[in-house]
Parts: sequence; structure tokens; C-alpha cells
Amino acid sequence: MRRRPSARLLVLDPDGRVLLFRFSFQRGALAGQTYWATPGGGLEEGETFEQAAIRELREETGLHVDTIAPEVGSREFVLQLPDGEHVMAEERFFVVQAEHTDLSRDGWTPEEHEVMADHRWWSMAELAQTSETVWPDNLSDILSRIEIPAPAGRTVPSNCVP
Repeated sequence: MRRRPSARLLVLDPDGRVLLFRFSFQRGALAGQTYWATPGGGLEEGETFEQAAIRELREETGLHVDTIAPEVGSREFVLQLPDGEHVMAEERFFVVQAEHTDLSRDGWTPEEHEVMADHRWWSMAELAQTSETVWPDNLSDILSRIEIPAPAGRTVPSNCVP
């Protein structure tokens, strides 16, 4: 089975909410599936996880950063791609603090335009209460282990942010 390394982004707005995209597949091996997931994607040839995180952030959100903080989590699992191929996904997660919630779709591929149906900034409370599918399924756990700047400028554990 082929390995697919990817960088995933935990993009936080000034209020400590996390950005998720709603993926909705109308055709192919994943037809009928809908879920929310963090921005991010696979590494390109010769790219590090950090470089991929910076590139994916720019492409999928329009947000630009020159450097990225060290990874805050990782996971490996079998993933089915839209073309039906099963790969061993290796995901590493990076936190980015966004200064605003304005996003751009200018860097999206045709495939992203087809399946990325919506975006939303989620609070920890909303994540805890939703019945919708969210990937990674332990997103709340990952977020609870990192420090999220509070709106007033003080830093508090994310599990304290509404």
C-alpha cells in the first residue's frame, strides 16, 4: 500500500474557532459522503511537512505565512481517495493563528471546487455538540492540548474557550 504523507492545518481565528471545510462528494468512489475536515493536503515531491503546510494554507485559504510552528499532532490510518485507491495516510497537524476570517478560493484546484462545498469557523462547544462527521475524529482532543490565544489577548487552554 502506498504511503500518502500530508500536512493538515488547524487554522484558528481571533476568537479561537477552528476552520473546517465541508467536503461533499457527488461522484466517484466517495459519492454520497459528506464530512467536515481541516484544510491541508499531500506533500509534493521534495517538500517537507512544514513546506506543504505553508503551501496548502495559501492554496486553500489565501492566508500567507513565511514560517509555521512545530507540529502539534499526527496520525496514521488507511484512507480511500476519491479515485478509489486506498493509501496509508500519514497526517501531521500544524496550528496557524489567522488575523481575520476572510478566505480566498483563488488557489483551489478544479477538484477542490467540485468537492469543497462550504467552510465554517467552529468553536470548541460546537465541535463537542455536532452530530455531523468531522475529521479527524479526535479534533477536539488535539485542540484541547494546544494553547489558543483568547480574544482579550491572554492565552488560555483551548478547552476553556467557548
